[in-house]
This record gives sequence, structure tokens and C-alpha cells, in this order.
Amino acid sequence: MKKMDEMEMNINLKSIKWAWFYTVLFLFGWTIYDLIVHDTFNSPASFLLVTQNLIYLAINQYSNWKMGKDEK
Repeated sequence: MKKMDEMEMNINLKSIKWAWFYTVLFLFGWTIYDLIVHDTFNSPASFLLVTQNLIYLAINQYSNWKMGKDEK
């Protein structure tokens, strides 16, 4: 497998960001639908929405902390 150049890496990262954004919007819509129609917040969509964003924030914080730690 060949190493990606900067343009391929940029295209790949943009694709991942848009796919993540679509997933968040879809899960948010599904959660709102369940809340309105079924009057429940306890659904697979809400669980995925919350846990996906918690994992994203945790990894983002850890990566920033690790990068700051390596620079010192």
C-alpha cells in the first residue's frame, strides 16, 4: 500500500469529516423523532449520538494533551 500524498490525505480527511457530520445529523434527527413520537430519549440513536461525541471529545482532548506534552 502506497503512502498518501498531501492532496489524498486532505481529500480523505474531508470525506471523513462530512461522513461524521452526516451521521451526527441523522442520529440527532432520529433522536428527536423518538422523543416526539415515542416520548422516549432511551433509544439506540440517542445512545450512539451521545457516546460517539463523548469518544470524539475524549480522543481530541487526549491528543491535544499528548501533543502539548511532547513539545515540552
